[in-house]
Amino acid sequence: MRPNLQKRGKNISKVVEIVNMSQFGFWLYALEREFFISFSNFPWFRDATINQIYNVELQGLKHFHWPELDIDLDVDRIEYPERYPLISKI
Repeated sequence: MRPNLQKRGKNISKVVEIVNMSQFGFWLYALEREFFISFSNFPWFRDATINQIYNVELQGLKHFHWPELDIDLDVDRIEYPERYPLISKI
C-alpha cells in the first residue's frame, strides 16, 4: 500500500483579508502575518470606500493589489514606508 503524499486542507499562503479598520488605517492579514496600513503613510486609501479597501488580492508572494483603486503595495513598502517617500499627495 502506497501512502498518500498529498496534503489536504486550505492553502493559507493565498489568503488575504482586511481584519479591522479604524480612523487611522486598517489591518491586513496575509502571509500568516498582520500588517497595519496607515492613512497617513498611504493617503490613497483615505477616501476609499470600505468595499474598495476590502477588495484586495495577493499577487505573487509579497505583493498586494486593490483593483478598484489601482493601488499596488509590496510587503517592504508597508513595513518600511520611510524608505519610499511619497511623490505626490492627494
